[in-house]
Amino acid sequence: MKRFSLASAALLAGLVLPAVADAHTFGAHDAGFAHGFLHPAGGWDHLLAMVAVGLWAAQRGGAALWALPAAFVTAMIGGGLLGMSGIALPAVELGIAGSVIALGVLVAAQSRLSLPLSMALVALFAVFHGHAHGAEMPEAAQPLLYGLGFVLATALLHGAGVAAALSLRGAAGAALALRGLGAAIGLGGVALAALA
Repeated sequence: MKRFSLASAALLAGLVLPAVADAHTFGAHDAGFAHGFLHPAGGWDHLLAMVAVGLWAAQRGGAALWALPAAFVTAMIGGGLLGMSGIALPAVELGIAGSVIALGVLVAAQSRLSLPLSMALVALFAVFHGHAHGAEMPEAAQPLLYGLGFVLATALLHGAGVAAALSLRGAAGAALALRGLGAAIGLGGVALAALA
């Protein structure tokens, strides 16, 4: 329970920071691997969604443990290519905020959707996140390195969510703690949607 309290406090503190809105405002001039790597962690929208994918994957267990993060990363690369190509998607920021809400709700509800449907949902959300990243890639001095950076950071954030969920296993109130984290993420998504 102590781990839950610390994680919840950190998450909730972050939700009230004034720069909570998004990670897509700094531009990517002269950006390379380091900028791409820091990009997903630079905005709460990406951070919360990517950690939530890891939480949900671990909560479900089995094949979902690797399949959900893999679906997200793969579809995010596709979305990144769309953004890099200048192909517009409607309401990208609302789609990203909506993904945070939905992923939070899925964790809070301990959703057991079928694995193919879960992967499809995660992939749909990832397209919006990838598009936001990809739209900045043409500005980057090193677009390939920038892209590799944000892909690696995304995978690590998924891993952080998985690790957080697995660290709670066996602890008293672990399921409730995980559901509480999901609810906090969903509320964070509501805040993001209001600011989008």
